[in-house]
Amino acid sequence: MSDLILNQPPFSLLPLSLYTAAQVRELDRMAIDDHGIPGASLMARAGQAAFEVLQRRWPRCRSLGVLCGVGNNGGDGFIVARLAHEAGYSVRVWQVGDVAKIRGDALNARQQMQAAGLGVEPFTGNDFGDADADAYAEVLVDSLLGTGLNGEVEGDWRQAIEAINTAHDNGVNILALDIPSGLQADTGRILGDAVHADACISFIGLKAGMMTGQGPALCGALSFSDLEVPEPVYARMKAVARRIDWSQMSLPARNQSAHKGDFGHVLIVGGDHGMAGEAALRTGAGLVSVATRAEHAASISAARPEIMSLGIETDSASFSVLARLLKRATVLAVGPGLGQGIWGRKLFSALMESTLPMVVDADALNLLAAEPVKRDNWILTPHPGEAARLLDQTIAQVETDRIAAALAIQQKYGGVVVLKGAGTIVVNSSGDIAICSEGNPGMASGGMGDVLTGVIASLLAQSAQGSLHSSVALFMAAQQGVSLQAHAADIAAQDGQRGLLASDLFPVMRRLLG
Repeated sequence: MSDLILNQPPFSLLPLSLYTAAQVRELDRMAIDDHGIPGASLMARAGQAAFEVLQRRWPRCRSLGVLCGVGNNGGDGFIVARLAHEAGYSVRVWQVGDVAKIRGDALNARQQMQAAGLGVEPFTGNDFGDADADAYAEVLVDSLLGTGLNGEVEGDWRQAIEAINTAHDNGVNILALDIPSGLQADTGRILGDAVHADACISFIGLKAGMMTGQGPALCGALSFSDLEVPEPVYARMKAVARRIDWSQMSLPARNQSAHKGDFGHVLIVGGDHGMAGEAALRTGAGLVSVATRAEHAASISAARPEIMSLGIETDSASFSVLARLLKRATVLAVGPGLGQGIWGRKLFSALMESTLPMVVDADALNLLAAEPVKRDNWILTPHPGEAARLLDQTIAQVETDRIAAALAIQQKYGGVVVLKGAGTIVVNSSGDIAICSEGNPGMASGGMGDVLTGVIASLLAQSAQGSLHSSVALFMAAQQGVSLQAHAADIAAQDGQRGLLASDLFPVMRRLLG
């Protein structure tokens, strides 16, 4: 099918628009009611697209098991089973749920499958992962629940998911249709239990929850088919969020007559090891200064002499030096290495009087959580633990709905919010939501957050000087920084995710920026 998009590098082949489950159902309805596309045709296209993914990803597979629910997701599975049977595969189909509840197009798809000579067996807790068992299959297709799930998975549904995951642990490949069963489509939360798929094909619209939280891990290699839904249908629906990756980002070429003053001056306050400062330099800031404790200043200058490192204490003379630095700076970055003691609190309090655009991370976020302030011209970059403190919640509450958490932080503290983690989320004061589809578990190492702080501050400093305070510049710099770091980490991780260091990203980012 011409509309089938497989997730092969680059990730940018996937659509940018992200939707809620309700929005996708409405897109489906508009295609049927307003454009005269029969629901059966959409289901047939979904089954065909899924079967093509199966053939391309596992070309040697000849033994297939399909677990079908009672809704349209199950109908998609019936079509995949029939197509595989007609292509000569050994196919077994298990029905989960009350057969009497199957209606409409799904029922027709089931009947067509049976007419083709393929039977349906009731699910009884089969061990799909035992190669000696009668139920063995090389690939299992999850067509159980789709996007309509909101409550916790229970009963036979949970037992079926557990059986699929046991098979996966034993080496059976898993293909999920539309979304892994048990994954909440809007939030990326697991509803009790969820299928761990090796591959997933999403239909009509990518769901926001597939891109953040547990979504990326559960979906595996992601593919997409719009099922030939016409463009006017999408034009009538505003997406809930936008997927971002580095391929969408661009920075203007540098003028041959440029000088360092054209690319901003980043002042980093904290910086006991200089990682954020080096990140700012490596990504193009014209000048970088670090205001840190006096005992750290010399070591930072020795390690990276291009960084202007100054020792700042809490006496009046030091604060006069800091005031002069602030007058020369373009962008302020505060947090990494700041601490929450007297020194950190006093410096943070002094910095809050500045009108410079600011990137706020680490201990500065914890100090902000203790004494909340709202302002428009800053970028807050919390990880889930810091986000929980900013909202006076638990980490589990934040991770239950990461998009809602990011929006809540923005409402409370203003500016632009970058909620880090799997599927980093960037939101602004207009409620625009961007979700990064790049990055990998190798980034779970010390210093990555400091690097992101420096990168975002650097890219903001390189914006047109007159627009530094604008919400557009803040939002763009945050998206660029998140995408650049994630893409660089994916490239660096080609040599292995384990042992990936934050500093490994520097040469890659330089090449990407050109």
